[in-house]
Amino acid sequence: MKCLPGRPYALGSTWDGVGINFAIFSEHATRVELCLFDSEDAKTENQRITLPEQTDLVWHGYIPDLKPGQLYGYRIHGPYDPKQGHRFNPNKVVLDPYAKALGRTVRWGAEMFGYKLGDAQEDLSMDERDNAAFAPLAVVVDSAFTWGDDKPLRIPWHKTIIYELHVKGFTKKNPDVPEALRGTYAGLTTQAAIGHIKKLGVTAVELMPVHQSLTPWHLEQKQLTNYWGYDTLGYLAPHRQYAASRNPEEAVREFKRMVRAIHAAGIEVILDVVYNHTAEGNQMGPTLSLRGIDNATYYRLLPEDPRYYMDYTGCGNTLNMRHPRVLQLIMDSLRHWVTEMHVDGFRFDLASALARELHEVDKLGAFFDIIHQDPILSQVKLIAEPWDLGEGG
Repeated sequence: MKCLPGRPYALGSTWDGVGINFAIFSEHATRVELCLFDSEDAKTENQRITLPEQTDLVWHGYIPDLKPGQLYGYRIHGPYDPKQGHRFNPNKVVLDPYAKALGRTVRWGAEMFGYKLGDAQEDLSMDERDNAAFAPLAVVVDSAFTWGDDKPLRIPWHKTIIYELHVKGFTKKNPDVPEALRGTYAGLTTQAAIGHIKKLGVTAVELMPVHQSLTPWHLEQKQLTNYWGYDTLGYLAPHRQYAASRNPEEAVREFKRMVRAIHAAGIEVILDVVYNHTAEGNQMGPTLSLRGIDNATYYRLLPEDPRYYMDYTGCGNTLNMRHPRVLQLIMDSLRHWVTEMHVDGFRFDLASALARELHEVDKLGAFFDIIHQDPILSQVKLIAEPWDLGEGG
């Protein structure tokens, strides 16, 4: 398959009407392979293509004639040296952090870990089994959507009344919502749902996490579920399990129709977002995305022993807000939800963790600086949960 140099921007996968550009950042990788999958049930990729160019530590390539709906992941080559903070393992297909939708969610197995489960060396061992049949996969999305006259409501703060709700829980057992739509984005567009919200007199709904999340393996083994969604896997992708349709691209359109319908009722949409940590956990966690793409860049590691993670969240890891590319991922995610998905604001989970520069919380830190100067994000509603588990948090 022909692969042209392409462009380093925008990160992620971008369809231009003729082909698809792929771009992914990794500072310490030595080679990046793009893996194309035929279907959700594919056991392995049908094409493996080395991205031919690198610009400013972004690996990129352009493939003509590919279309939206294409499933893909990456194999990232580099050192497997946990003691130095590096956990590259090209035997593992990893998820694009800029995936706008998931074509397949995680299928749990021991293959999803970069090390050998049960080995005496624990995470210092390297697992050489292929995880292609289990890995979460991104899907290329056509972002076109007819918004009509939808626009930001800009309800002033002093008139704002917020109602927090869970997308699934709010409609799951409502007998006035059609059964096929209960527990979904589409369920929130029904008269039964919107009429109830209107009757309460609120001006905004704050949706508990709708970024793609997952249920950890240890919970699945106990037949339990991560119901609340505070373990993020993809920062630009709506949670697929809340969509009425099984078509992953349709999940994006369904989310947009939900926002459009809620706006039409005069109600704003605020998202509860979790940028302080990811679903990959501590050093004993699985290799799903950022860990296998560039662990030493994306996560805060102990300076004296980078095998281990600085954990200000109680969830095993903390994103490295001191790195400009990590800040870019978060800012690109936030702008995506405002410009592409038309949401009206954000509530930041454990916001203190986002403000740690060296160790202490700094209200004048880079994260807050770039949000306040951003011409898009500075104009939406921003709410900070003012604590984390670290000292002074």
